[in-house]
Amino acid sequence: MHVAIYVPLLIPALAALAARPLAARLRPVVATWLLTLSALALAAASSAVLGMLALSALLRIPFVAGVGHLSDPVISRGDAVSLPVAIIAGGLLAAVAVAATRAVWWRAGAIGAAYRRARTLPGAGEIVVTEDAAADAYTIPGWPCRIVITRGMLSALAGEERGVLLSHERAHARNAHYLFTSAARLAAAANPLLRPVAGEVCYVVERWADEHAAAQAGDRKLVARAIARAALAASAAPPDRDPAIAALGLITENEQGRPAESGRRGRPGPVPRRVAALLAQPPGLSPLLLVAAAALVIVSGASAAEAARNFHQLIELAQTPRG
Repeated sequence: MHVAIYVPLLIPALAALAARPLAARLRPVVATWLLTLSALALAAASSAVLGMLALSALLRIPFVAGVGHLSDPVISRGDAVSLPVAIIAGGLLAAVAVAATRAVWWRAGAIGAAYRRARTLPGAGEIVVTEDAAADAYTIPGWPCRIVITRGMLSALAGEERGVLLSHERAHARNAHYLFTSAARLAAAANPLLRPVAGEVCYVVERWADEHAAAQAGDRKLVARAIARAALAASAAPPDRDPAIAALGLITENEQGRPAESGRRGRPGPVPRRVAALLAQPPGLSPLLLVAAAALVIVSGASAAEAARNFHQLIELAQTPRG
C-alpha cells in the first residue's frame, strides 16, 4: 500500500492542536460547524484506514486468500504493510468499534431520558423555574426543549442579567447545540486524538449562545458580567442536577467551571475564555483559517480514498481465475 494510508492517522493530531486557535479566532457559529464536521470526517477516515490495514493482515492468511482466490505472492509483493502493523491496526479497529458503539448507545439513551424528562416537567411553557436554592440553569433537549432555571440562579442575577441568561439558554434550545456536542464526542470515542476537538466544540456552542445573548442585549459587557456572576453563584454551591441531565453531559465544564479556574498547563478555563471573548471585539470571518482547516480534512479524505483505490487494485491484481 502507498504511504498515503497513514496520513489520516496523523492528521487528527494536527486537528487537536489547531482546535483551540480555531475556536478563538472564528465566529462561534462557523467554528461549531467546522469543528464538528471535521471531527466526524477525520474519525471516519482514520477508522477506514485502520480497517484497510487490518484487512491486509487477513489477506495473508492462506485460508482467506484461498476463499478470495488471491495470489499470495502478489499480495506479498504489492502490500507494503508489515504483518505486525496490520495486527496492531486490527486491534485498534476492534477497540474503536467497541468505544464508538458504547458511545452511541450511551448517548442515545441519555438523550432519550432527557426527552422524557422534558415532557414531565411542570407547566406547558418553555421556561421552568424550580424552587432549588442552588444556582443553576440549563436546557433539556426535547420536543420542544425546556429551559430550567432555579430560584437560586434568579436571585444571584440582576434583572438585565436574567434576560441575558434566558437569551443564552434559548440559543442552546433553538439551535440544538446538544447535537453538535454529541456528534463531536462520538468522533472522539472513535478516535481519542480528537478529544481536544470535541472539547472545543463544547466551548464554541457556549460562545455561540453568548454571542446570541450579546446581540439580543446590545451590550457585550453586560453579557460578560452575567456569565461571570452565574458561574460564581453555581460554583459557590454546586447544584444537585437531575441525574438524566447530568448523565447527558450537555452542560459541561463550560457552564459549571469556576470563573478563576485554569485549564491545562495554566491556560484559562472555559468561563474566563468566554468572558475575555465578550470583552474583546467579536471575531471576523478569517477565510484563511477556514481554508487551512478545510485543507486538513480534504487531505485526510483524499488520502483515505487513494489508499482504498490502491487496495482495490491490489485485490484485483491478486485475484486468480476461478476453477
